Amino acid sequence: MKSVNHHSKLPQSLLKSLVFSLVFLFSFSTFSQEVDEARQKEGKKLFKSLCASCHKLDKKLVGPPLQGVEEKYENDWLKKWIRNNAQLIASGDALAVEAGAYSPTAMTAFPQLTDKNIDDILYYTTVGDPKPKAVAGVPGVVAKAPADQAPEWLIYILAAAIIVAFFIIASLLKTVSELKGAPKTPGLLGQSAELWQGIKQNTFLHVMFAIFGALMSAYVLFGTLFKVGVDQGYQPVQPIAFSHKVHAGENKIDCQYCHSAAKHSKHSGIPSVNICMNCHANIAEVADGLQVEYDDQILQKKQLDKEIAKIYKAAGWDPEKMEYTGNTMPVKWIRIHNLPDFVYFNHSQHVTVAGVKCQKCHGPVEEMDELYQHSPLTMGWCIDCHKETNVDLKGNEYYAKIHEELAKKYGVEQVTIAQLGGKECGKCHY
Repeated sequence: MKSVNHHSKLPQSLLKSLVFSLVFLFSFSTFSQEVDEARQKEGKKLFKSLCASCHKLDKKLVGPPLQGVEEKYENDWLKKWIRNNAQLIASGDALAVEAGAYSPTAMTAFPQLTDKNIDDILYYTTVGDPKPKAVAGVPGVVAKAPADQAPEWLIYILAAAIIVAFFIIASLLKTVSELKGAPKTPGLLGQSAELWQGIKQNTFLHVMFAIFGALMSAYVLFGTLFKVGVDQGYQPVQPIAFSHKVHAGENKIDCQYCHSAAKHSKHSGIPSVNICMNCHANIAEVADGLQVEYDDQILQKKQLDKEIAKIYKAAGWDPEKMEYTGNTMPVKWIRIHNLPDFVYFNHSQHVTVAGVKCQKCHGPVEEMDELYQHSPLTMGWCIDCHKETNVDLKGNEYYAKIHEELAKKYGVEQVTIAQLGGKECGKCHY
Protein backbone atom coordinates (compact mmCIF):
# COMPACT_ATOMS: atom_id res chain seq x y z
CA MET A 1 0.00 0.00 0.00
CA LYS A 2 1.37 3.44 -0.96
CA SER A 3 1.86 6.03 1.74
CA VAL A 4 -0.23 9.16 1.55
CA ASN A 5 1.44 12.61 1.79
CA HIS A 6 -0.84 14.75 3.87
CA HIS A 7 1.13 17.96 2.96
CA SER A 8 -0.49 18.63 -0.41
CA LYS A 9 1.53 20.65 -2.93
CA LEU A 10 0.26 23.88 -4.53
CA PRO A 11 -1.43 23.23 -7.82
CA GLN A 12 0.76 24.16 -10.82
CA SER A 13 -1.82 26.62 -12.16
CA LEU A 14 -1.88 28.47 -8.81
CA LEU A 15 1.92 28.65 -8.77
CA LYS A 16 1.94 30.14 -12.26
CA SER A 17 -0.66 32.69 -11.22
CA LEU A 18 1.46 33.81 -8.25
CA VAL A 19 4.58 34.18 -10.42
CA PHE A 20 2.59 36.11 -13.06
CA SER A 21 1.16 38.37 -10.36
CA LEU A 22 4.61 39.15 -8.95
CA VAL A 23 6.00 39.91 -12.40
CA PHE A 24 2.97 42.07 -13.18
CA LEU A 25 3.28 44.01 -9.92
CA PHE A 26 7.00 44.60 -10.48
CA SER A 27 6.41 45.68 -14.08
CA PHE A 28 3.50 47.91 -13.07
CA SER A 29 5.53 49.60 -10.32
CA THR A 30 8.41 50.20 -12.73
CA PHE A 31 6.03 51.53 -15.38
CA SER A 32 4.33 53.78 -12.81
CA GLN A 33 7.69 55.14 -11.74
CA GLU A 34 8.60 55.90 -15.36
CA VAL A 35 5.22 57.56 -15.93
CA ASP A 36 5.66 59.69 -12.79
CA GLU A 37 9.14 60.78 -13.92
CA ALA A 38 7.78 61.66 -17.36
CA ARG A 39 4.97 63.72 -15.79
CA GLN A 40 7.45 65.44 -13.51
CA LYS A 41 9.76 66.25 -16.42
CA GLU A 42 6.95 67.50 -18.66
CA GLY A 43 5.40 69.50 -15.82
CA LYS A 44 8.72 71.14 -15.06
CA LYS A 45 9.20 72.03 -18.72
CA LEU A 46 5.78 73.68 -18.90
CA PHE A 47 6.25 75.43 -15.56
CA LYS A 48 9.62 76.90 -16.60
CA SER A 49 8.31 78.15 -19.94
CA LEU A 50 4.90 79.49 -18.81
CA CYS A 51 4.88 80.07 -15.06
CA ALA A 52 8.45 80.72 -13.86
CA SER A 53 8.47 84.41 -14.84
CA CYS A 54 5.86 85.12 -12.13
CA HIS A 55 5.94 82.12 -9.79
CA LYS A 56 8.39 80.03 -7.82
CA LEU A 57 7.69 76.79 -6.04
CA ASP A 58 8.80 77.85 -2.57
CA LYS A 59 9.14 81.65 -2.69
CA LYS A 60 7.03 84.66 -3.51
CA LEU A 61 7.75 86.34 -6.81
CA VAL A 62 5.15 88.39 -8.70
CA GLY A 63 2.61 85.76 -7.70
CA PRO A 64 2.42 83.46 -4.67
CA PRO A 65 4.51 80.28 -4.25
CA LEU A 66 2.85 77.33 -5.97
CA GLN A 67 4.25 74.40 -4.03
CA GLY A 68 1.33 72.28 -2.81
CA VAL A 69 -1.28 74.46 -4.52
CA GLU A 70 -3.25 71.35 -5.51
CA GLU A 71 -3.80 70.60 -1.81
CA LYS A 72 -5.46 73.99 -1.27
CA TYR A 73 -7.78 74.14 -4.27
CA GLU A 74 -9.79 71.60 -6.23
CA ASN A 75 -8.39 70.38 -9.53
CA ASP A 76 -11.39 71.52 -11.58
CA TRP A 77 -11.28 75.01 -10.08
CA LEU A 78 -7.55 75.30 -10.79
CA LYS A 79 -8.09 74.37 -14.43
CA LYS A 80 -10.74 77.08 -14.81
CA TRP A 81 -8.48 79.62 -13.08
CA ILE A 82 -5.44 78.81 -15.23
CA ARG A 83 -7.36 78.82 -18.52
CA ASN A 84 -9.23 82.11 -17.95
CA ASN A 85 -8.90 83.66 -14.51
CA ALA A 86 -10.48 86.96 -15.61
CA GLN A 87 -13.68 85.17 -16.62
CA LEU A 88 -13.74 83.27 -13.34
CA ILE A 89 -13.35 86.50 -11.33
CA ALA A 90 -16.11 88.17 -13.38
CA SER A 91 -18.44 85.29 -12.54
CA GLY A 92 -18.27 86.32 -8.88
CA ASP A 93 -16.50 83.16 -7.69
CA ALA A 94 -15.36 83.94 -4.12
CA LEU A 95 -12.08 82.05 -4.37
CA ALA A 96 -11.27 83.72 -7.70
CA VAL A 97 -11.99 87.20 -6.34
CA GLU A 98 -9.74 86.49 -3.34
CA ALA A 99 -6.95 85.12 -5.54
CA GLY A 100 -7.22 88.07 -7.96
CA ALA A 101 -6.69 90.52 -5.09
CA TYR A 102 -3.29 88.96 -4.28
CA SER A 103 -1.39 91.04 -6.84
CA PRO A 104 -2.25 94.16 -8.87
CA THR A 105 -0.73 92.40 -11.89
CA ALA A 106 -3.33 90.34 -13.71
CA MET A 107 -2.39 86.72 -14.38
CA THR A 108 -1.99 85.66 -18.00
CA ALA A 109 -4.68 83.31 -19.29
CA PHE A 110 -3.65 79.99 -20.85
CA PRO A 111 -6.66 78.69 -22.80
CA GLN A 112 -4.39 76.58 -25.02
CA LEU A 113 -3.43 74.19 -22.18
CA THR A 114 -5.05 70.76 -22.16
CA ASP A 115 -6.20 68.95 -19.04
CA LYS A 116 -3.07 66.78 -19.24
CA ASN A 117 -0.81 69.86 -19.49
CA ILE A 118 -2.36 71.40 -16.38
CA ASP A 119 -2.26 68.08 -14.50
CA ASP A 120 1.44 67.74 -15.31
CA ILE A 121 2.15 71.29 -14.07
CA LEU A 122 0.20 70.67 -10.86
CA TYR A 123 2.00 67.37 -10.37
CA TYR A 124 5.32 69.18 -10.65
CA THR A 125 4.23 71.80 -8.09
CA THR A 126 3.47 68.93 -5.71
CA VAL A 127 6.62 66.78 -6.10
CA GLY A 128 9.10 69.53 -7.02
CA ASP A 129 12.36 69.11 -8.90
CA PRO A 130 13.82 65.66 -9.58
CA LYS A 131 16.37 64.69 -6.96
CA PRO A 132 19.85 64.50 -8.52
CA LYS A 133 21.45 61.08 -8.52
CA ALA A 134 24.48 60.95 -6.26
CA VAL A 135 27.77 60.41 -8.02
CA ALA A 136 30.60 59.05 -5.93
CA GLY A 137 33.51 61.40 -5.54
CA VAL A 138 31.82 64.48 -7.03
CA PRO A 139 31.45 67.28 -4.46
CA GLY A 140 29.50 70.47 -4.99
CA VAL A 141 32.62 72.26 -6.22
CA VAL A 142 35.16 70.31 -8.23
CA ALA A 143 38.54 71.15 -9.63
CA LYS A 144 38.62 72.44 -13.19
CA ALA A 145 41.46 70.20 -14.32
CA PRO A 146 40.42 66.70 -15.47
CA ALA A 147 41.18 63.95 -12.97
CA ASP A 148 43.09 61.81 -15.48
CA GLN A 149 45.62 64.54 -16.32
CA ALA A 150 49.11 63.81 -14.93
CA PRO A 151 50.64 66.51 -12.67
CA GLU A 152 53.37 68.59 -14.28
CA TRP A 153 55.96 67.69 -11.63
CA LEU A 154 55.47 63.98 -12.36
CA ILE A 155 56.36 64.53 -16.02
CA TYR A 156 59.64 66.25 -15.01
CA ILE A 157 60.51 63.40 -12.63
CA LEU A 158 59.92 60.82 -15.34
CA ALA A 159 62.07 62.78 -17.80
CA ALA A 160 64.91 63.03 -15.25
CA ALA A 161 64.64 59.30 -14.52
CA ILE A 162 64.96 58.49 -18.23
CA ILE A 163 68.08 60.66 -18.57
CA VAL A 164 69.71 59.09 -15.48
CA ALA A 165 68.89 55.61 -16.77
CA PHE A 166 70.51 56.47 -20.11
CA PHE A 167 73.79 57.52 -18.42
CA ILE A 168 73.78 54.39 -16.20
CA ILE A 169 73.32 52.11 -19.22
CA ALA A 170 76.07 53.96 -21.11
CA SER A 171 78.46 53.55 -18.14
CA LEU A 172 77.67 49.83 -17.85
CA LEU A 173 78.26 49.27 -21.56
CA LYS A 174 81.62 51.09 -21.29
CA THR A 175 82.68 48.91 -18.31
CA VAL A 176 81.66 45.70 -20.09
CA SER A 177 83.63 46.78 -23.17
CA GLU A 178 86.76 47.44 -21.12
CA LEU A 179 86.45 44.04 -19.36
CA LYS A 180 86.41 42.35 -22.79
CA GLY A 181 89.81 43.95 -23.62
CA ALA A 182 88.92 47.30 -25.11
CA PRO A 183 91.39 50.12 -24.27
CA LYS A 184 90.36 52.28 -21.35
CA THR A 185 89.17 55.82 -22.12
CA PRO A 186 89.25 58.84 -19.78
CA GLY A 187 85.46 58.81 -19.57
CA LEU A 188 83.12 61.76 -19.32
CA LEU A 189 84.86 63.42 -16.35
CA GLY A 190 88.27 63.03 -17.90
CA GLN A 191 87.17 64.51 -21.19
CA SER A 192 85.47 67.40 -19.38
CA ALA A 193 88.69 68.18 -17.47
CA GLU A 194 90.74 68.26 -20.69
CA LEU A 195 88.16 70.50 -22.36
CA TRP A 196 88.16 72.92 -19.41
CA GLN A 197 91.96 73.21 -19.51
CA GLY A 198 91.80 74.06 -23.22
CA ILE A 199 89.17 76.73 -22.64
CA LYS A 200 91.21 78.39 -19.88
CA GLN A 201 94.23 78.69 -22.17
CA ASN A 202 92.32 80.10 -25.20
CA THR A 203 92.13 83.94 -25.14
CA PHE A 204 89.82 84.16 -28.17
CA LEU A 205 87.20 82.04 -26.41
CA HIS A 206 87.45 84.32 -23.36
CA VAL A 207 86.61 87.36 -25.51
CA MET A 208 83.74 85.55 -27.25
CA PHE A 209 82.25 84.39 -23.95
CA ALA A 210 82.51 87.94 -22.56
CA ILE A 211 80.71 89.42 -25.60
CA PHE A 212 78.06 86.68 -25.53
CA GLY A 213 77.51 87.21 -21.80
CA ALA A 214 77.14 90.98 -22.25
CA LEU A 215 74.62 90.57 -25.09
CA MET A 216 72.58 88.01 -23.17
CA SER A 217 72.57 90.20 -20.06
CA ALA A 218 71.36 93.20 -22.10
CA TYR A 219 68.68 91.07 -23.78
CA VAL A 220 67.35 89.76 -20.46
CA LEU A 221 67.56 93.20 -18.82
CA PHE A 222 65.70 95.09 -21.55
CA GLY A 223 63.22 92.25 -21.98
CA THR A 224 62.42 92.43 -18.28
CA LEU A 225 62.15 96.23 -18.30
CA PHE A 226 59.79 96.19 -21.29
CA LYS A 227 57.44 93.90 -19.34
CA VAL A 228 57.10 96.37 -16.47
CA GLY A 229 53.48 97.57 -16.36
CA VAL A 230 52.31 95.02 -18.95
CA ASP A 231 49.54 93.03 -17.29
CA GLN A 232 48.42 90.82 -20.17
CA GLY A 233 46.64 87.78 -18.75
CA TYR A 234 45.81 89.57 -15.47
CA GLN A 235 42.79 87.76 -13.98
CA PRO A 236 41.89 88.85 -10.45
CA VAL A 237 39.22 87.08 -8.40
CA GLN A 238 36.17 89.35 -8.33
CA PRO A 239 33.78 89.66 -5.34
CA ILE A 240 30.95 88.20 -7.46
CA ALA A 241 31.44 85.35 -9.92
CA PHE A 242 29.98 87.20 -12.90
CA SER A 243 30.20 85.19 -16.13
CA HIS A 244 30.43 87.16 -19.38
CA LYS A 245 30.06 83.82 -21.17
CA VAL A 246 26.59 83.35 -19.69
CA HIS A 247 25.41 86.95 -20.12
CA ALA A 248 27.10 88.16 -23.33
CA GLY A 249 27.52 84.73 -24.91
CA GLU A 250 24.59 82.45 -24.12
CA ASN A 251 22.01 85.17 -23.37
CA LYS A 252 23.24 87.53 -26.15
CA ILE A 253 23.16 90.65 -23.95
CA ASP A 254 24.81 93.51 -25.82
CA CYS A 255 27.99 94.85 -24.20
CA GLN A 256 26.66 98.41 -24.24
CA TYR A 257 23.52 97.45 -22.33
CA CYS A 258 25.71 97.24 -19.22
CA HIS A 259 28.64 99.45 -20.35
CA SER A 260 26.42 102.16 -21.82
CA ALA A 261 28.97 104.96 -21.28
CA ALA A 262 31.37 103.46 -23.84
CA LYS A 263 29.55 105.04 -26.82
CA HIS A 264 29.54 108.63 -25.53
CA SER A 265 32.27 108.89 -22.90
CA LYS A 266 35.98 108.46 -22.37
CA HIS A 267 35.33 105.56 -20.00
CA SER A 268 33.22 102.47 -20.60
CA GLY A 269 31.93 102.64 -17.04
CA ILE A 270 31.23 99.98 -14.44
CA PRO A 271 27.50 99.15 -14.48
CA SER A 272 25.63 99.84 -11.26
CA VAL A 273 23.94 96.99 -9.45
CA ASN A 274 20.61 98.52 -10.53
CA ILE A 275 21.43 97.40 -14.08
CA CYS A 276 21.73 93.86 -12.73
CA MET A 277 18.38 94.19 -10.97
CA ASN A 278 16.62 95.03 -14.24
CA CYS A 279 16.74 91.29 -14.89
CA HIS A 280 17.56 89.71 -11.55
CA ALA A 281 14.59 91.15 -9.70
CA ASN A 282 12.76 88.23 -11.31
CA ILE A 283 15.72 85.85 -11.69
CA ALA A 284 16.77 84.60 -8.27
CA GLU A 285 18.18 81.29 -9.50
CA VAL A 286 20.30 80.11 -12.40
CA ALA A 287 19.14 77.48 -14.86
CA ASP A 288 19.43 73.84 -13.88
CA GLY A 289 22.67 72.26 -14.99
CA LEU A 290 24.50 75.56 -15.46
CA GLN A 291 28.21 75.43 -14.62
CA VAL A 292 30.70 78.30 -14.46
CA GLU A 293 34.48 77.91 -14.39
CA TYR A 294 35.76 80.40 -11.83
CA ASP A 295 38.95 80.63 -9.77
CA ASP A 296 40.11 77.11 -10.82
CA GLN A 297 36.78 75.64 -9.74
CA ILE A 298 33.55 74.62 -11.43
CA LEU A 299 30.68 76.35 -9.68
CA GLN A 300 27.39 74.46 -9.74
CA LYS A 301 23.82 75.78 -9.39
CA LYS A 302 23.92 75.91 -5.58
CA GLN A 303 27.02 78.11 -5.55
CA LEU A 304 25.81 80.31 -8.42
CA ASP A 305 22.50 81.02 -6.67
CA LYS A 306 24.54 82.43 -3.78
CA GLU A 307 26.26 84.81 -6.23
CA ILE A 308 22.86 86.23 -7.20
CA ALA A 309 22.13 86.62 -3.48
CA LYS A 310 25.22 88.88 -3.29
CA ILE A 311 23.62 91.16 -5.89
CA TYR A 312 20.44 91.33 -3.79
CA LYS A 313 22.49 92.25 -0.73
CA ALA A 314 24.30 95.02 -2.63
CA ALA A 315 21.04 96.41 -4.05
CA GLY A 316 19.19 96.13 -0.74
CA TRP A 317 16.58 93.81 -2.25
CA ASP A 318 14.38 91.55 -0.14
CA PRO A 319 13.49 88.55 -2.37
CA GLU A 320 10.82 87.38 0.07
CA LYS A 321 8.89 90.65 0.21
CA MET A 322 9.88 91.62 -3.34
CA GLU A 323 10.84 95.15 -2.30
CA TYR A 324 13.90 97.32 -1.67
CA THR A 325 14.95 97.80 1.94
CA GLY A 326 17.23 100.81 1.38
CA ASN A 327 20.18 99.02 3.01
CA THR A 328 22.61 99.06 0.08
CA MET A 329 26.31 98.34 -0.05
CA PRO A 330 28.88 98.78 -2.84
CA VAL A 331 30.31 95.90 -4.86
CA LYS A 332 34.10 96.21 -4.69
CA TRP A 333 34.95 95.18 -8.25
CA ILE A 334 38.66 94.87 -9.06
CA ARG A 335 39.76 96.83 -12.10
CA ILE A 336 41.39 94.70 -14.82
CA HIS A 337 42.16 97.03 -17.76
CA ASN A 338 44.16 100.02 -16.55
CA LEU A 339 46.25 102.44 -18.65
CA PRO A 340 48.91 104.76 -17.15
CA ASP A 341 47.76 108.23 -16.09
CA PHE A 342 49.74 109.91 -18.89
CA VAL A 343 47.82 107.99 -21.58
CA TYR A 344 44.63 109.42 -23.09
CA PHE A 345 42.17 106.88 -24.46
CA ASN A 346 38.61 107.68 -25.46
CA HIS A 347 36.11 104.83 -25.74
CA SER A 348 33.56 106.89 -27.68
CA GLN A 349 36.15 107.81 -30.34
CA HIS A 350 36.78 104.13 -30.99
CA VAL A 351 33.32 102.65 -30.39
CA THR A 352 31.07 105.33 -31.94
CA VAL A 353 33.28 107.11 -34.51
CA ALA A 354 35.53 104.22 -35.61
CA GLY A 355 33.00 101.43 -34.99
CA VAL A 356 35.58 99.24 -33.28
CA LYS A 357 34.08 96.09 -31.72
CA CYS A 358 34.71 95.47 -28.03
CA GLN A 359 36.43 92.16 -28.86
CA LYS A 360 39.15 94.01 -30.82
CA CYS A 361 40.78 95.11 -27.55
CA HIS A 362 39.13 92.96 -24.89
CA GLY A 363 39.24 89.64 -26.73
CA PRO A 364 36.44 87.06 -26.94
CA VAL A 365 34.64 88.31 -23.83
CA GLU A 366 31.54 86.30 -24.75
CA GLU A 367 33.58 83.12 -24.17
CA MET A 368 35.02 84.11 -20.76
CA ASP A 369 33.51 82.85 -17.53
CA GLU A 370 36.21 84.71 -15.62
CA LEU A 371 37.32 87.94 -17.30
CA TYR A 372 41.03 88.59 -17.90
CA GLN A 373 43.16 91.13 -19.79
CA HIS A 374 43.40 89.70 -23.30
CA SER A 375 45.64 92.30 -25.00
CA PRO A 376 48.96 93.77 -23.79
CA LEU A 377 47.66 97.39 -24.10
CA THR A 378 51.19 98.66 -24.78
CA MET A 379 52.07 101.68 -26.91
CA GLY A 380 53.52 99.43 -29.63
CA TRP A 381 50.34 97.39 -29.72
CA CYS A 382 48.21 100.54 -30.18
CA ILE A 383 50.48 101.96 -32.91
CA ASP A 384 50.47 98.65 -34.80
CA CYS A 385 46.68 98.76 -34.79
CA HIS A 386 46.72 102.36 -36.09
CA LYS A 387 49.09 101.31 -38.89
CA GLU A 388 46.87 98.41 -39.98
CA THR A 389 43.41 99.99 -39.62
CA ASN A 390 41.95 102.03 -42.48
CA VAL A 391 39.77 105.07 -41.87
CA ASP A 392 36.10 104.18 -42.25
CA LEU A 393 34.43 106.97 -44.24
CA LYS A 394 30.96 105.45 -44.25
CA GLY A 395 28.60 108.06 -42.81
CA ASN A 396 31.56 110.19 -41.74
CA GLU A 397 31.74 113.32 -43.91
CA TYR A 398 34.09 115.02 -41.45
CA TYR A 399 37.08 113.06 -42.77
CA ALA A 400 36.06 113.06 -46.46
CA LYS A 401 38.07 116.09 -47.64
CA ILE A 402 41.18 115.44 -45.55
CA HIS A 403 41.06 111.78 -46.53
CA GLU A 404 41.07 112.69 -50.22
CA GLU A 405 44.10 114.95 -49.76
CA LEU A 406 46.03 112.39 -47.70
CA ALA A 407 45.18 109.60 -50.15
CA LYS A 408 46.81 111.60 -52.97
CA LYS A 409 49.78 112.41 -50.75
CA TYR A 410 50.50 108.79 -49.81
CA GLY A 411 49.31 107.30 -53.12
CA VAL A 412 46.74 105.00 -51.55
CA GLU A 413 43.00 104.46 -51.89
CA GLN A 414 42.31 104.27 -48.14
CA VAL A 415 44.29 106.14 -45.54
CA THR A 416 45.24 104.38 -42.31
CA ILE A 417 44.71 105.82 -38.84
CA ALA A 418 48.48 106.32 -38.57
CA GLN A 419 48.55 108.37 -41.83
CA LEU A 420 45.66 110.44 -40.49
CA GLY A 421 47.76 111.40 -37.47
CA GLY A 422 47.38 108.35 -35.29
CA LYS A 423 51.12 108.23 -34.56
CA GLU A 424 51.45 111.78 -33.28
CA CYS A 425 52.49 111.92 -29.63
CA GLY A 426 49.85 114.52 -28.75
CA LYS A 427 47.01 112.22 -29.83
CA CYS A 428 47.49 109.93 -26.84
CA HIS A 429 49.70 111.85 -24.42
CA TYR A 430 48.90 115.09 -22.64
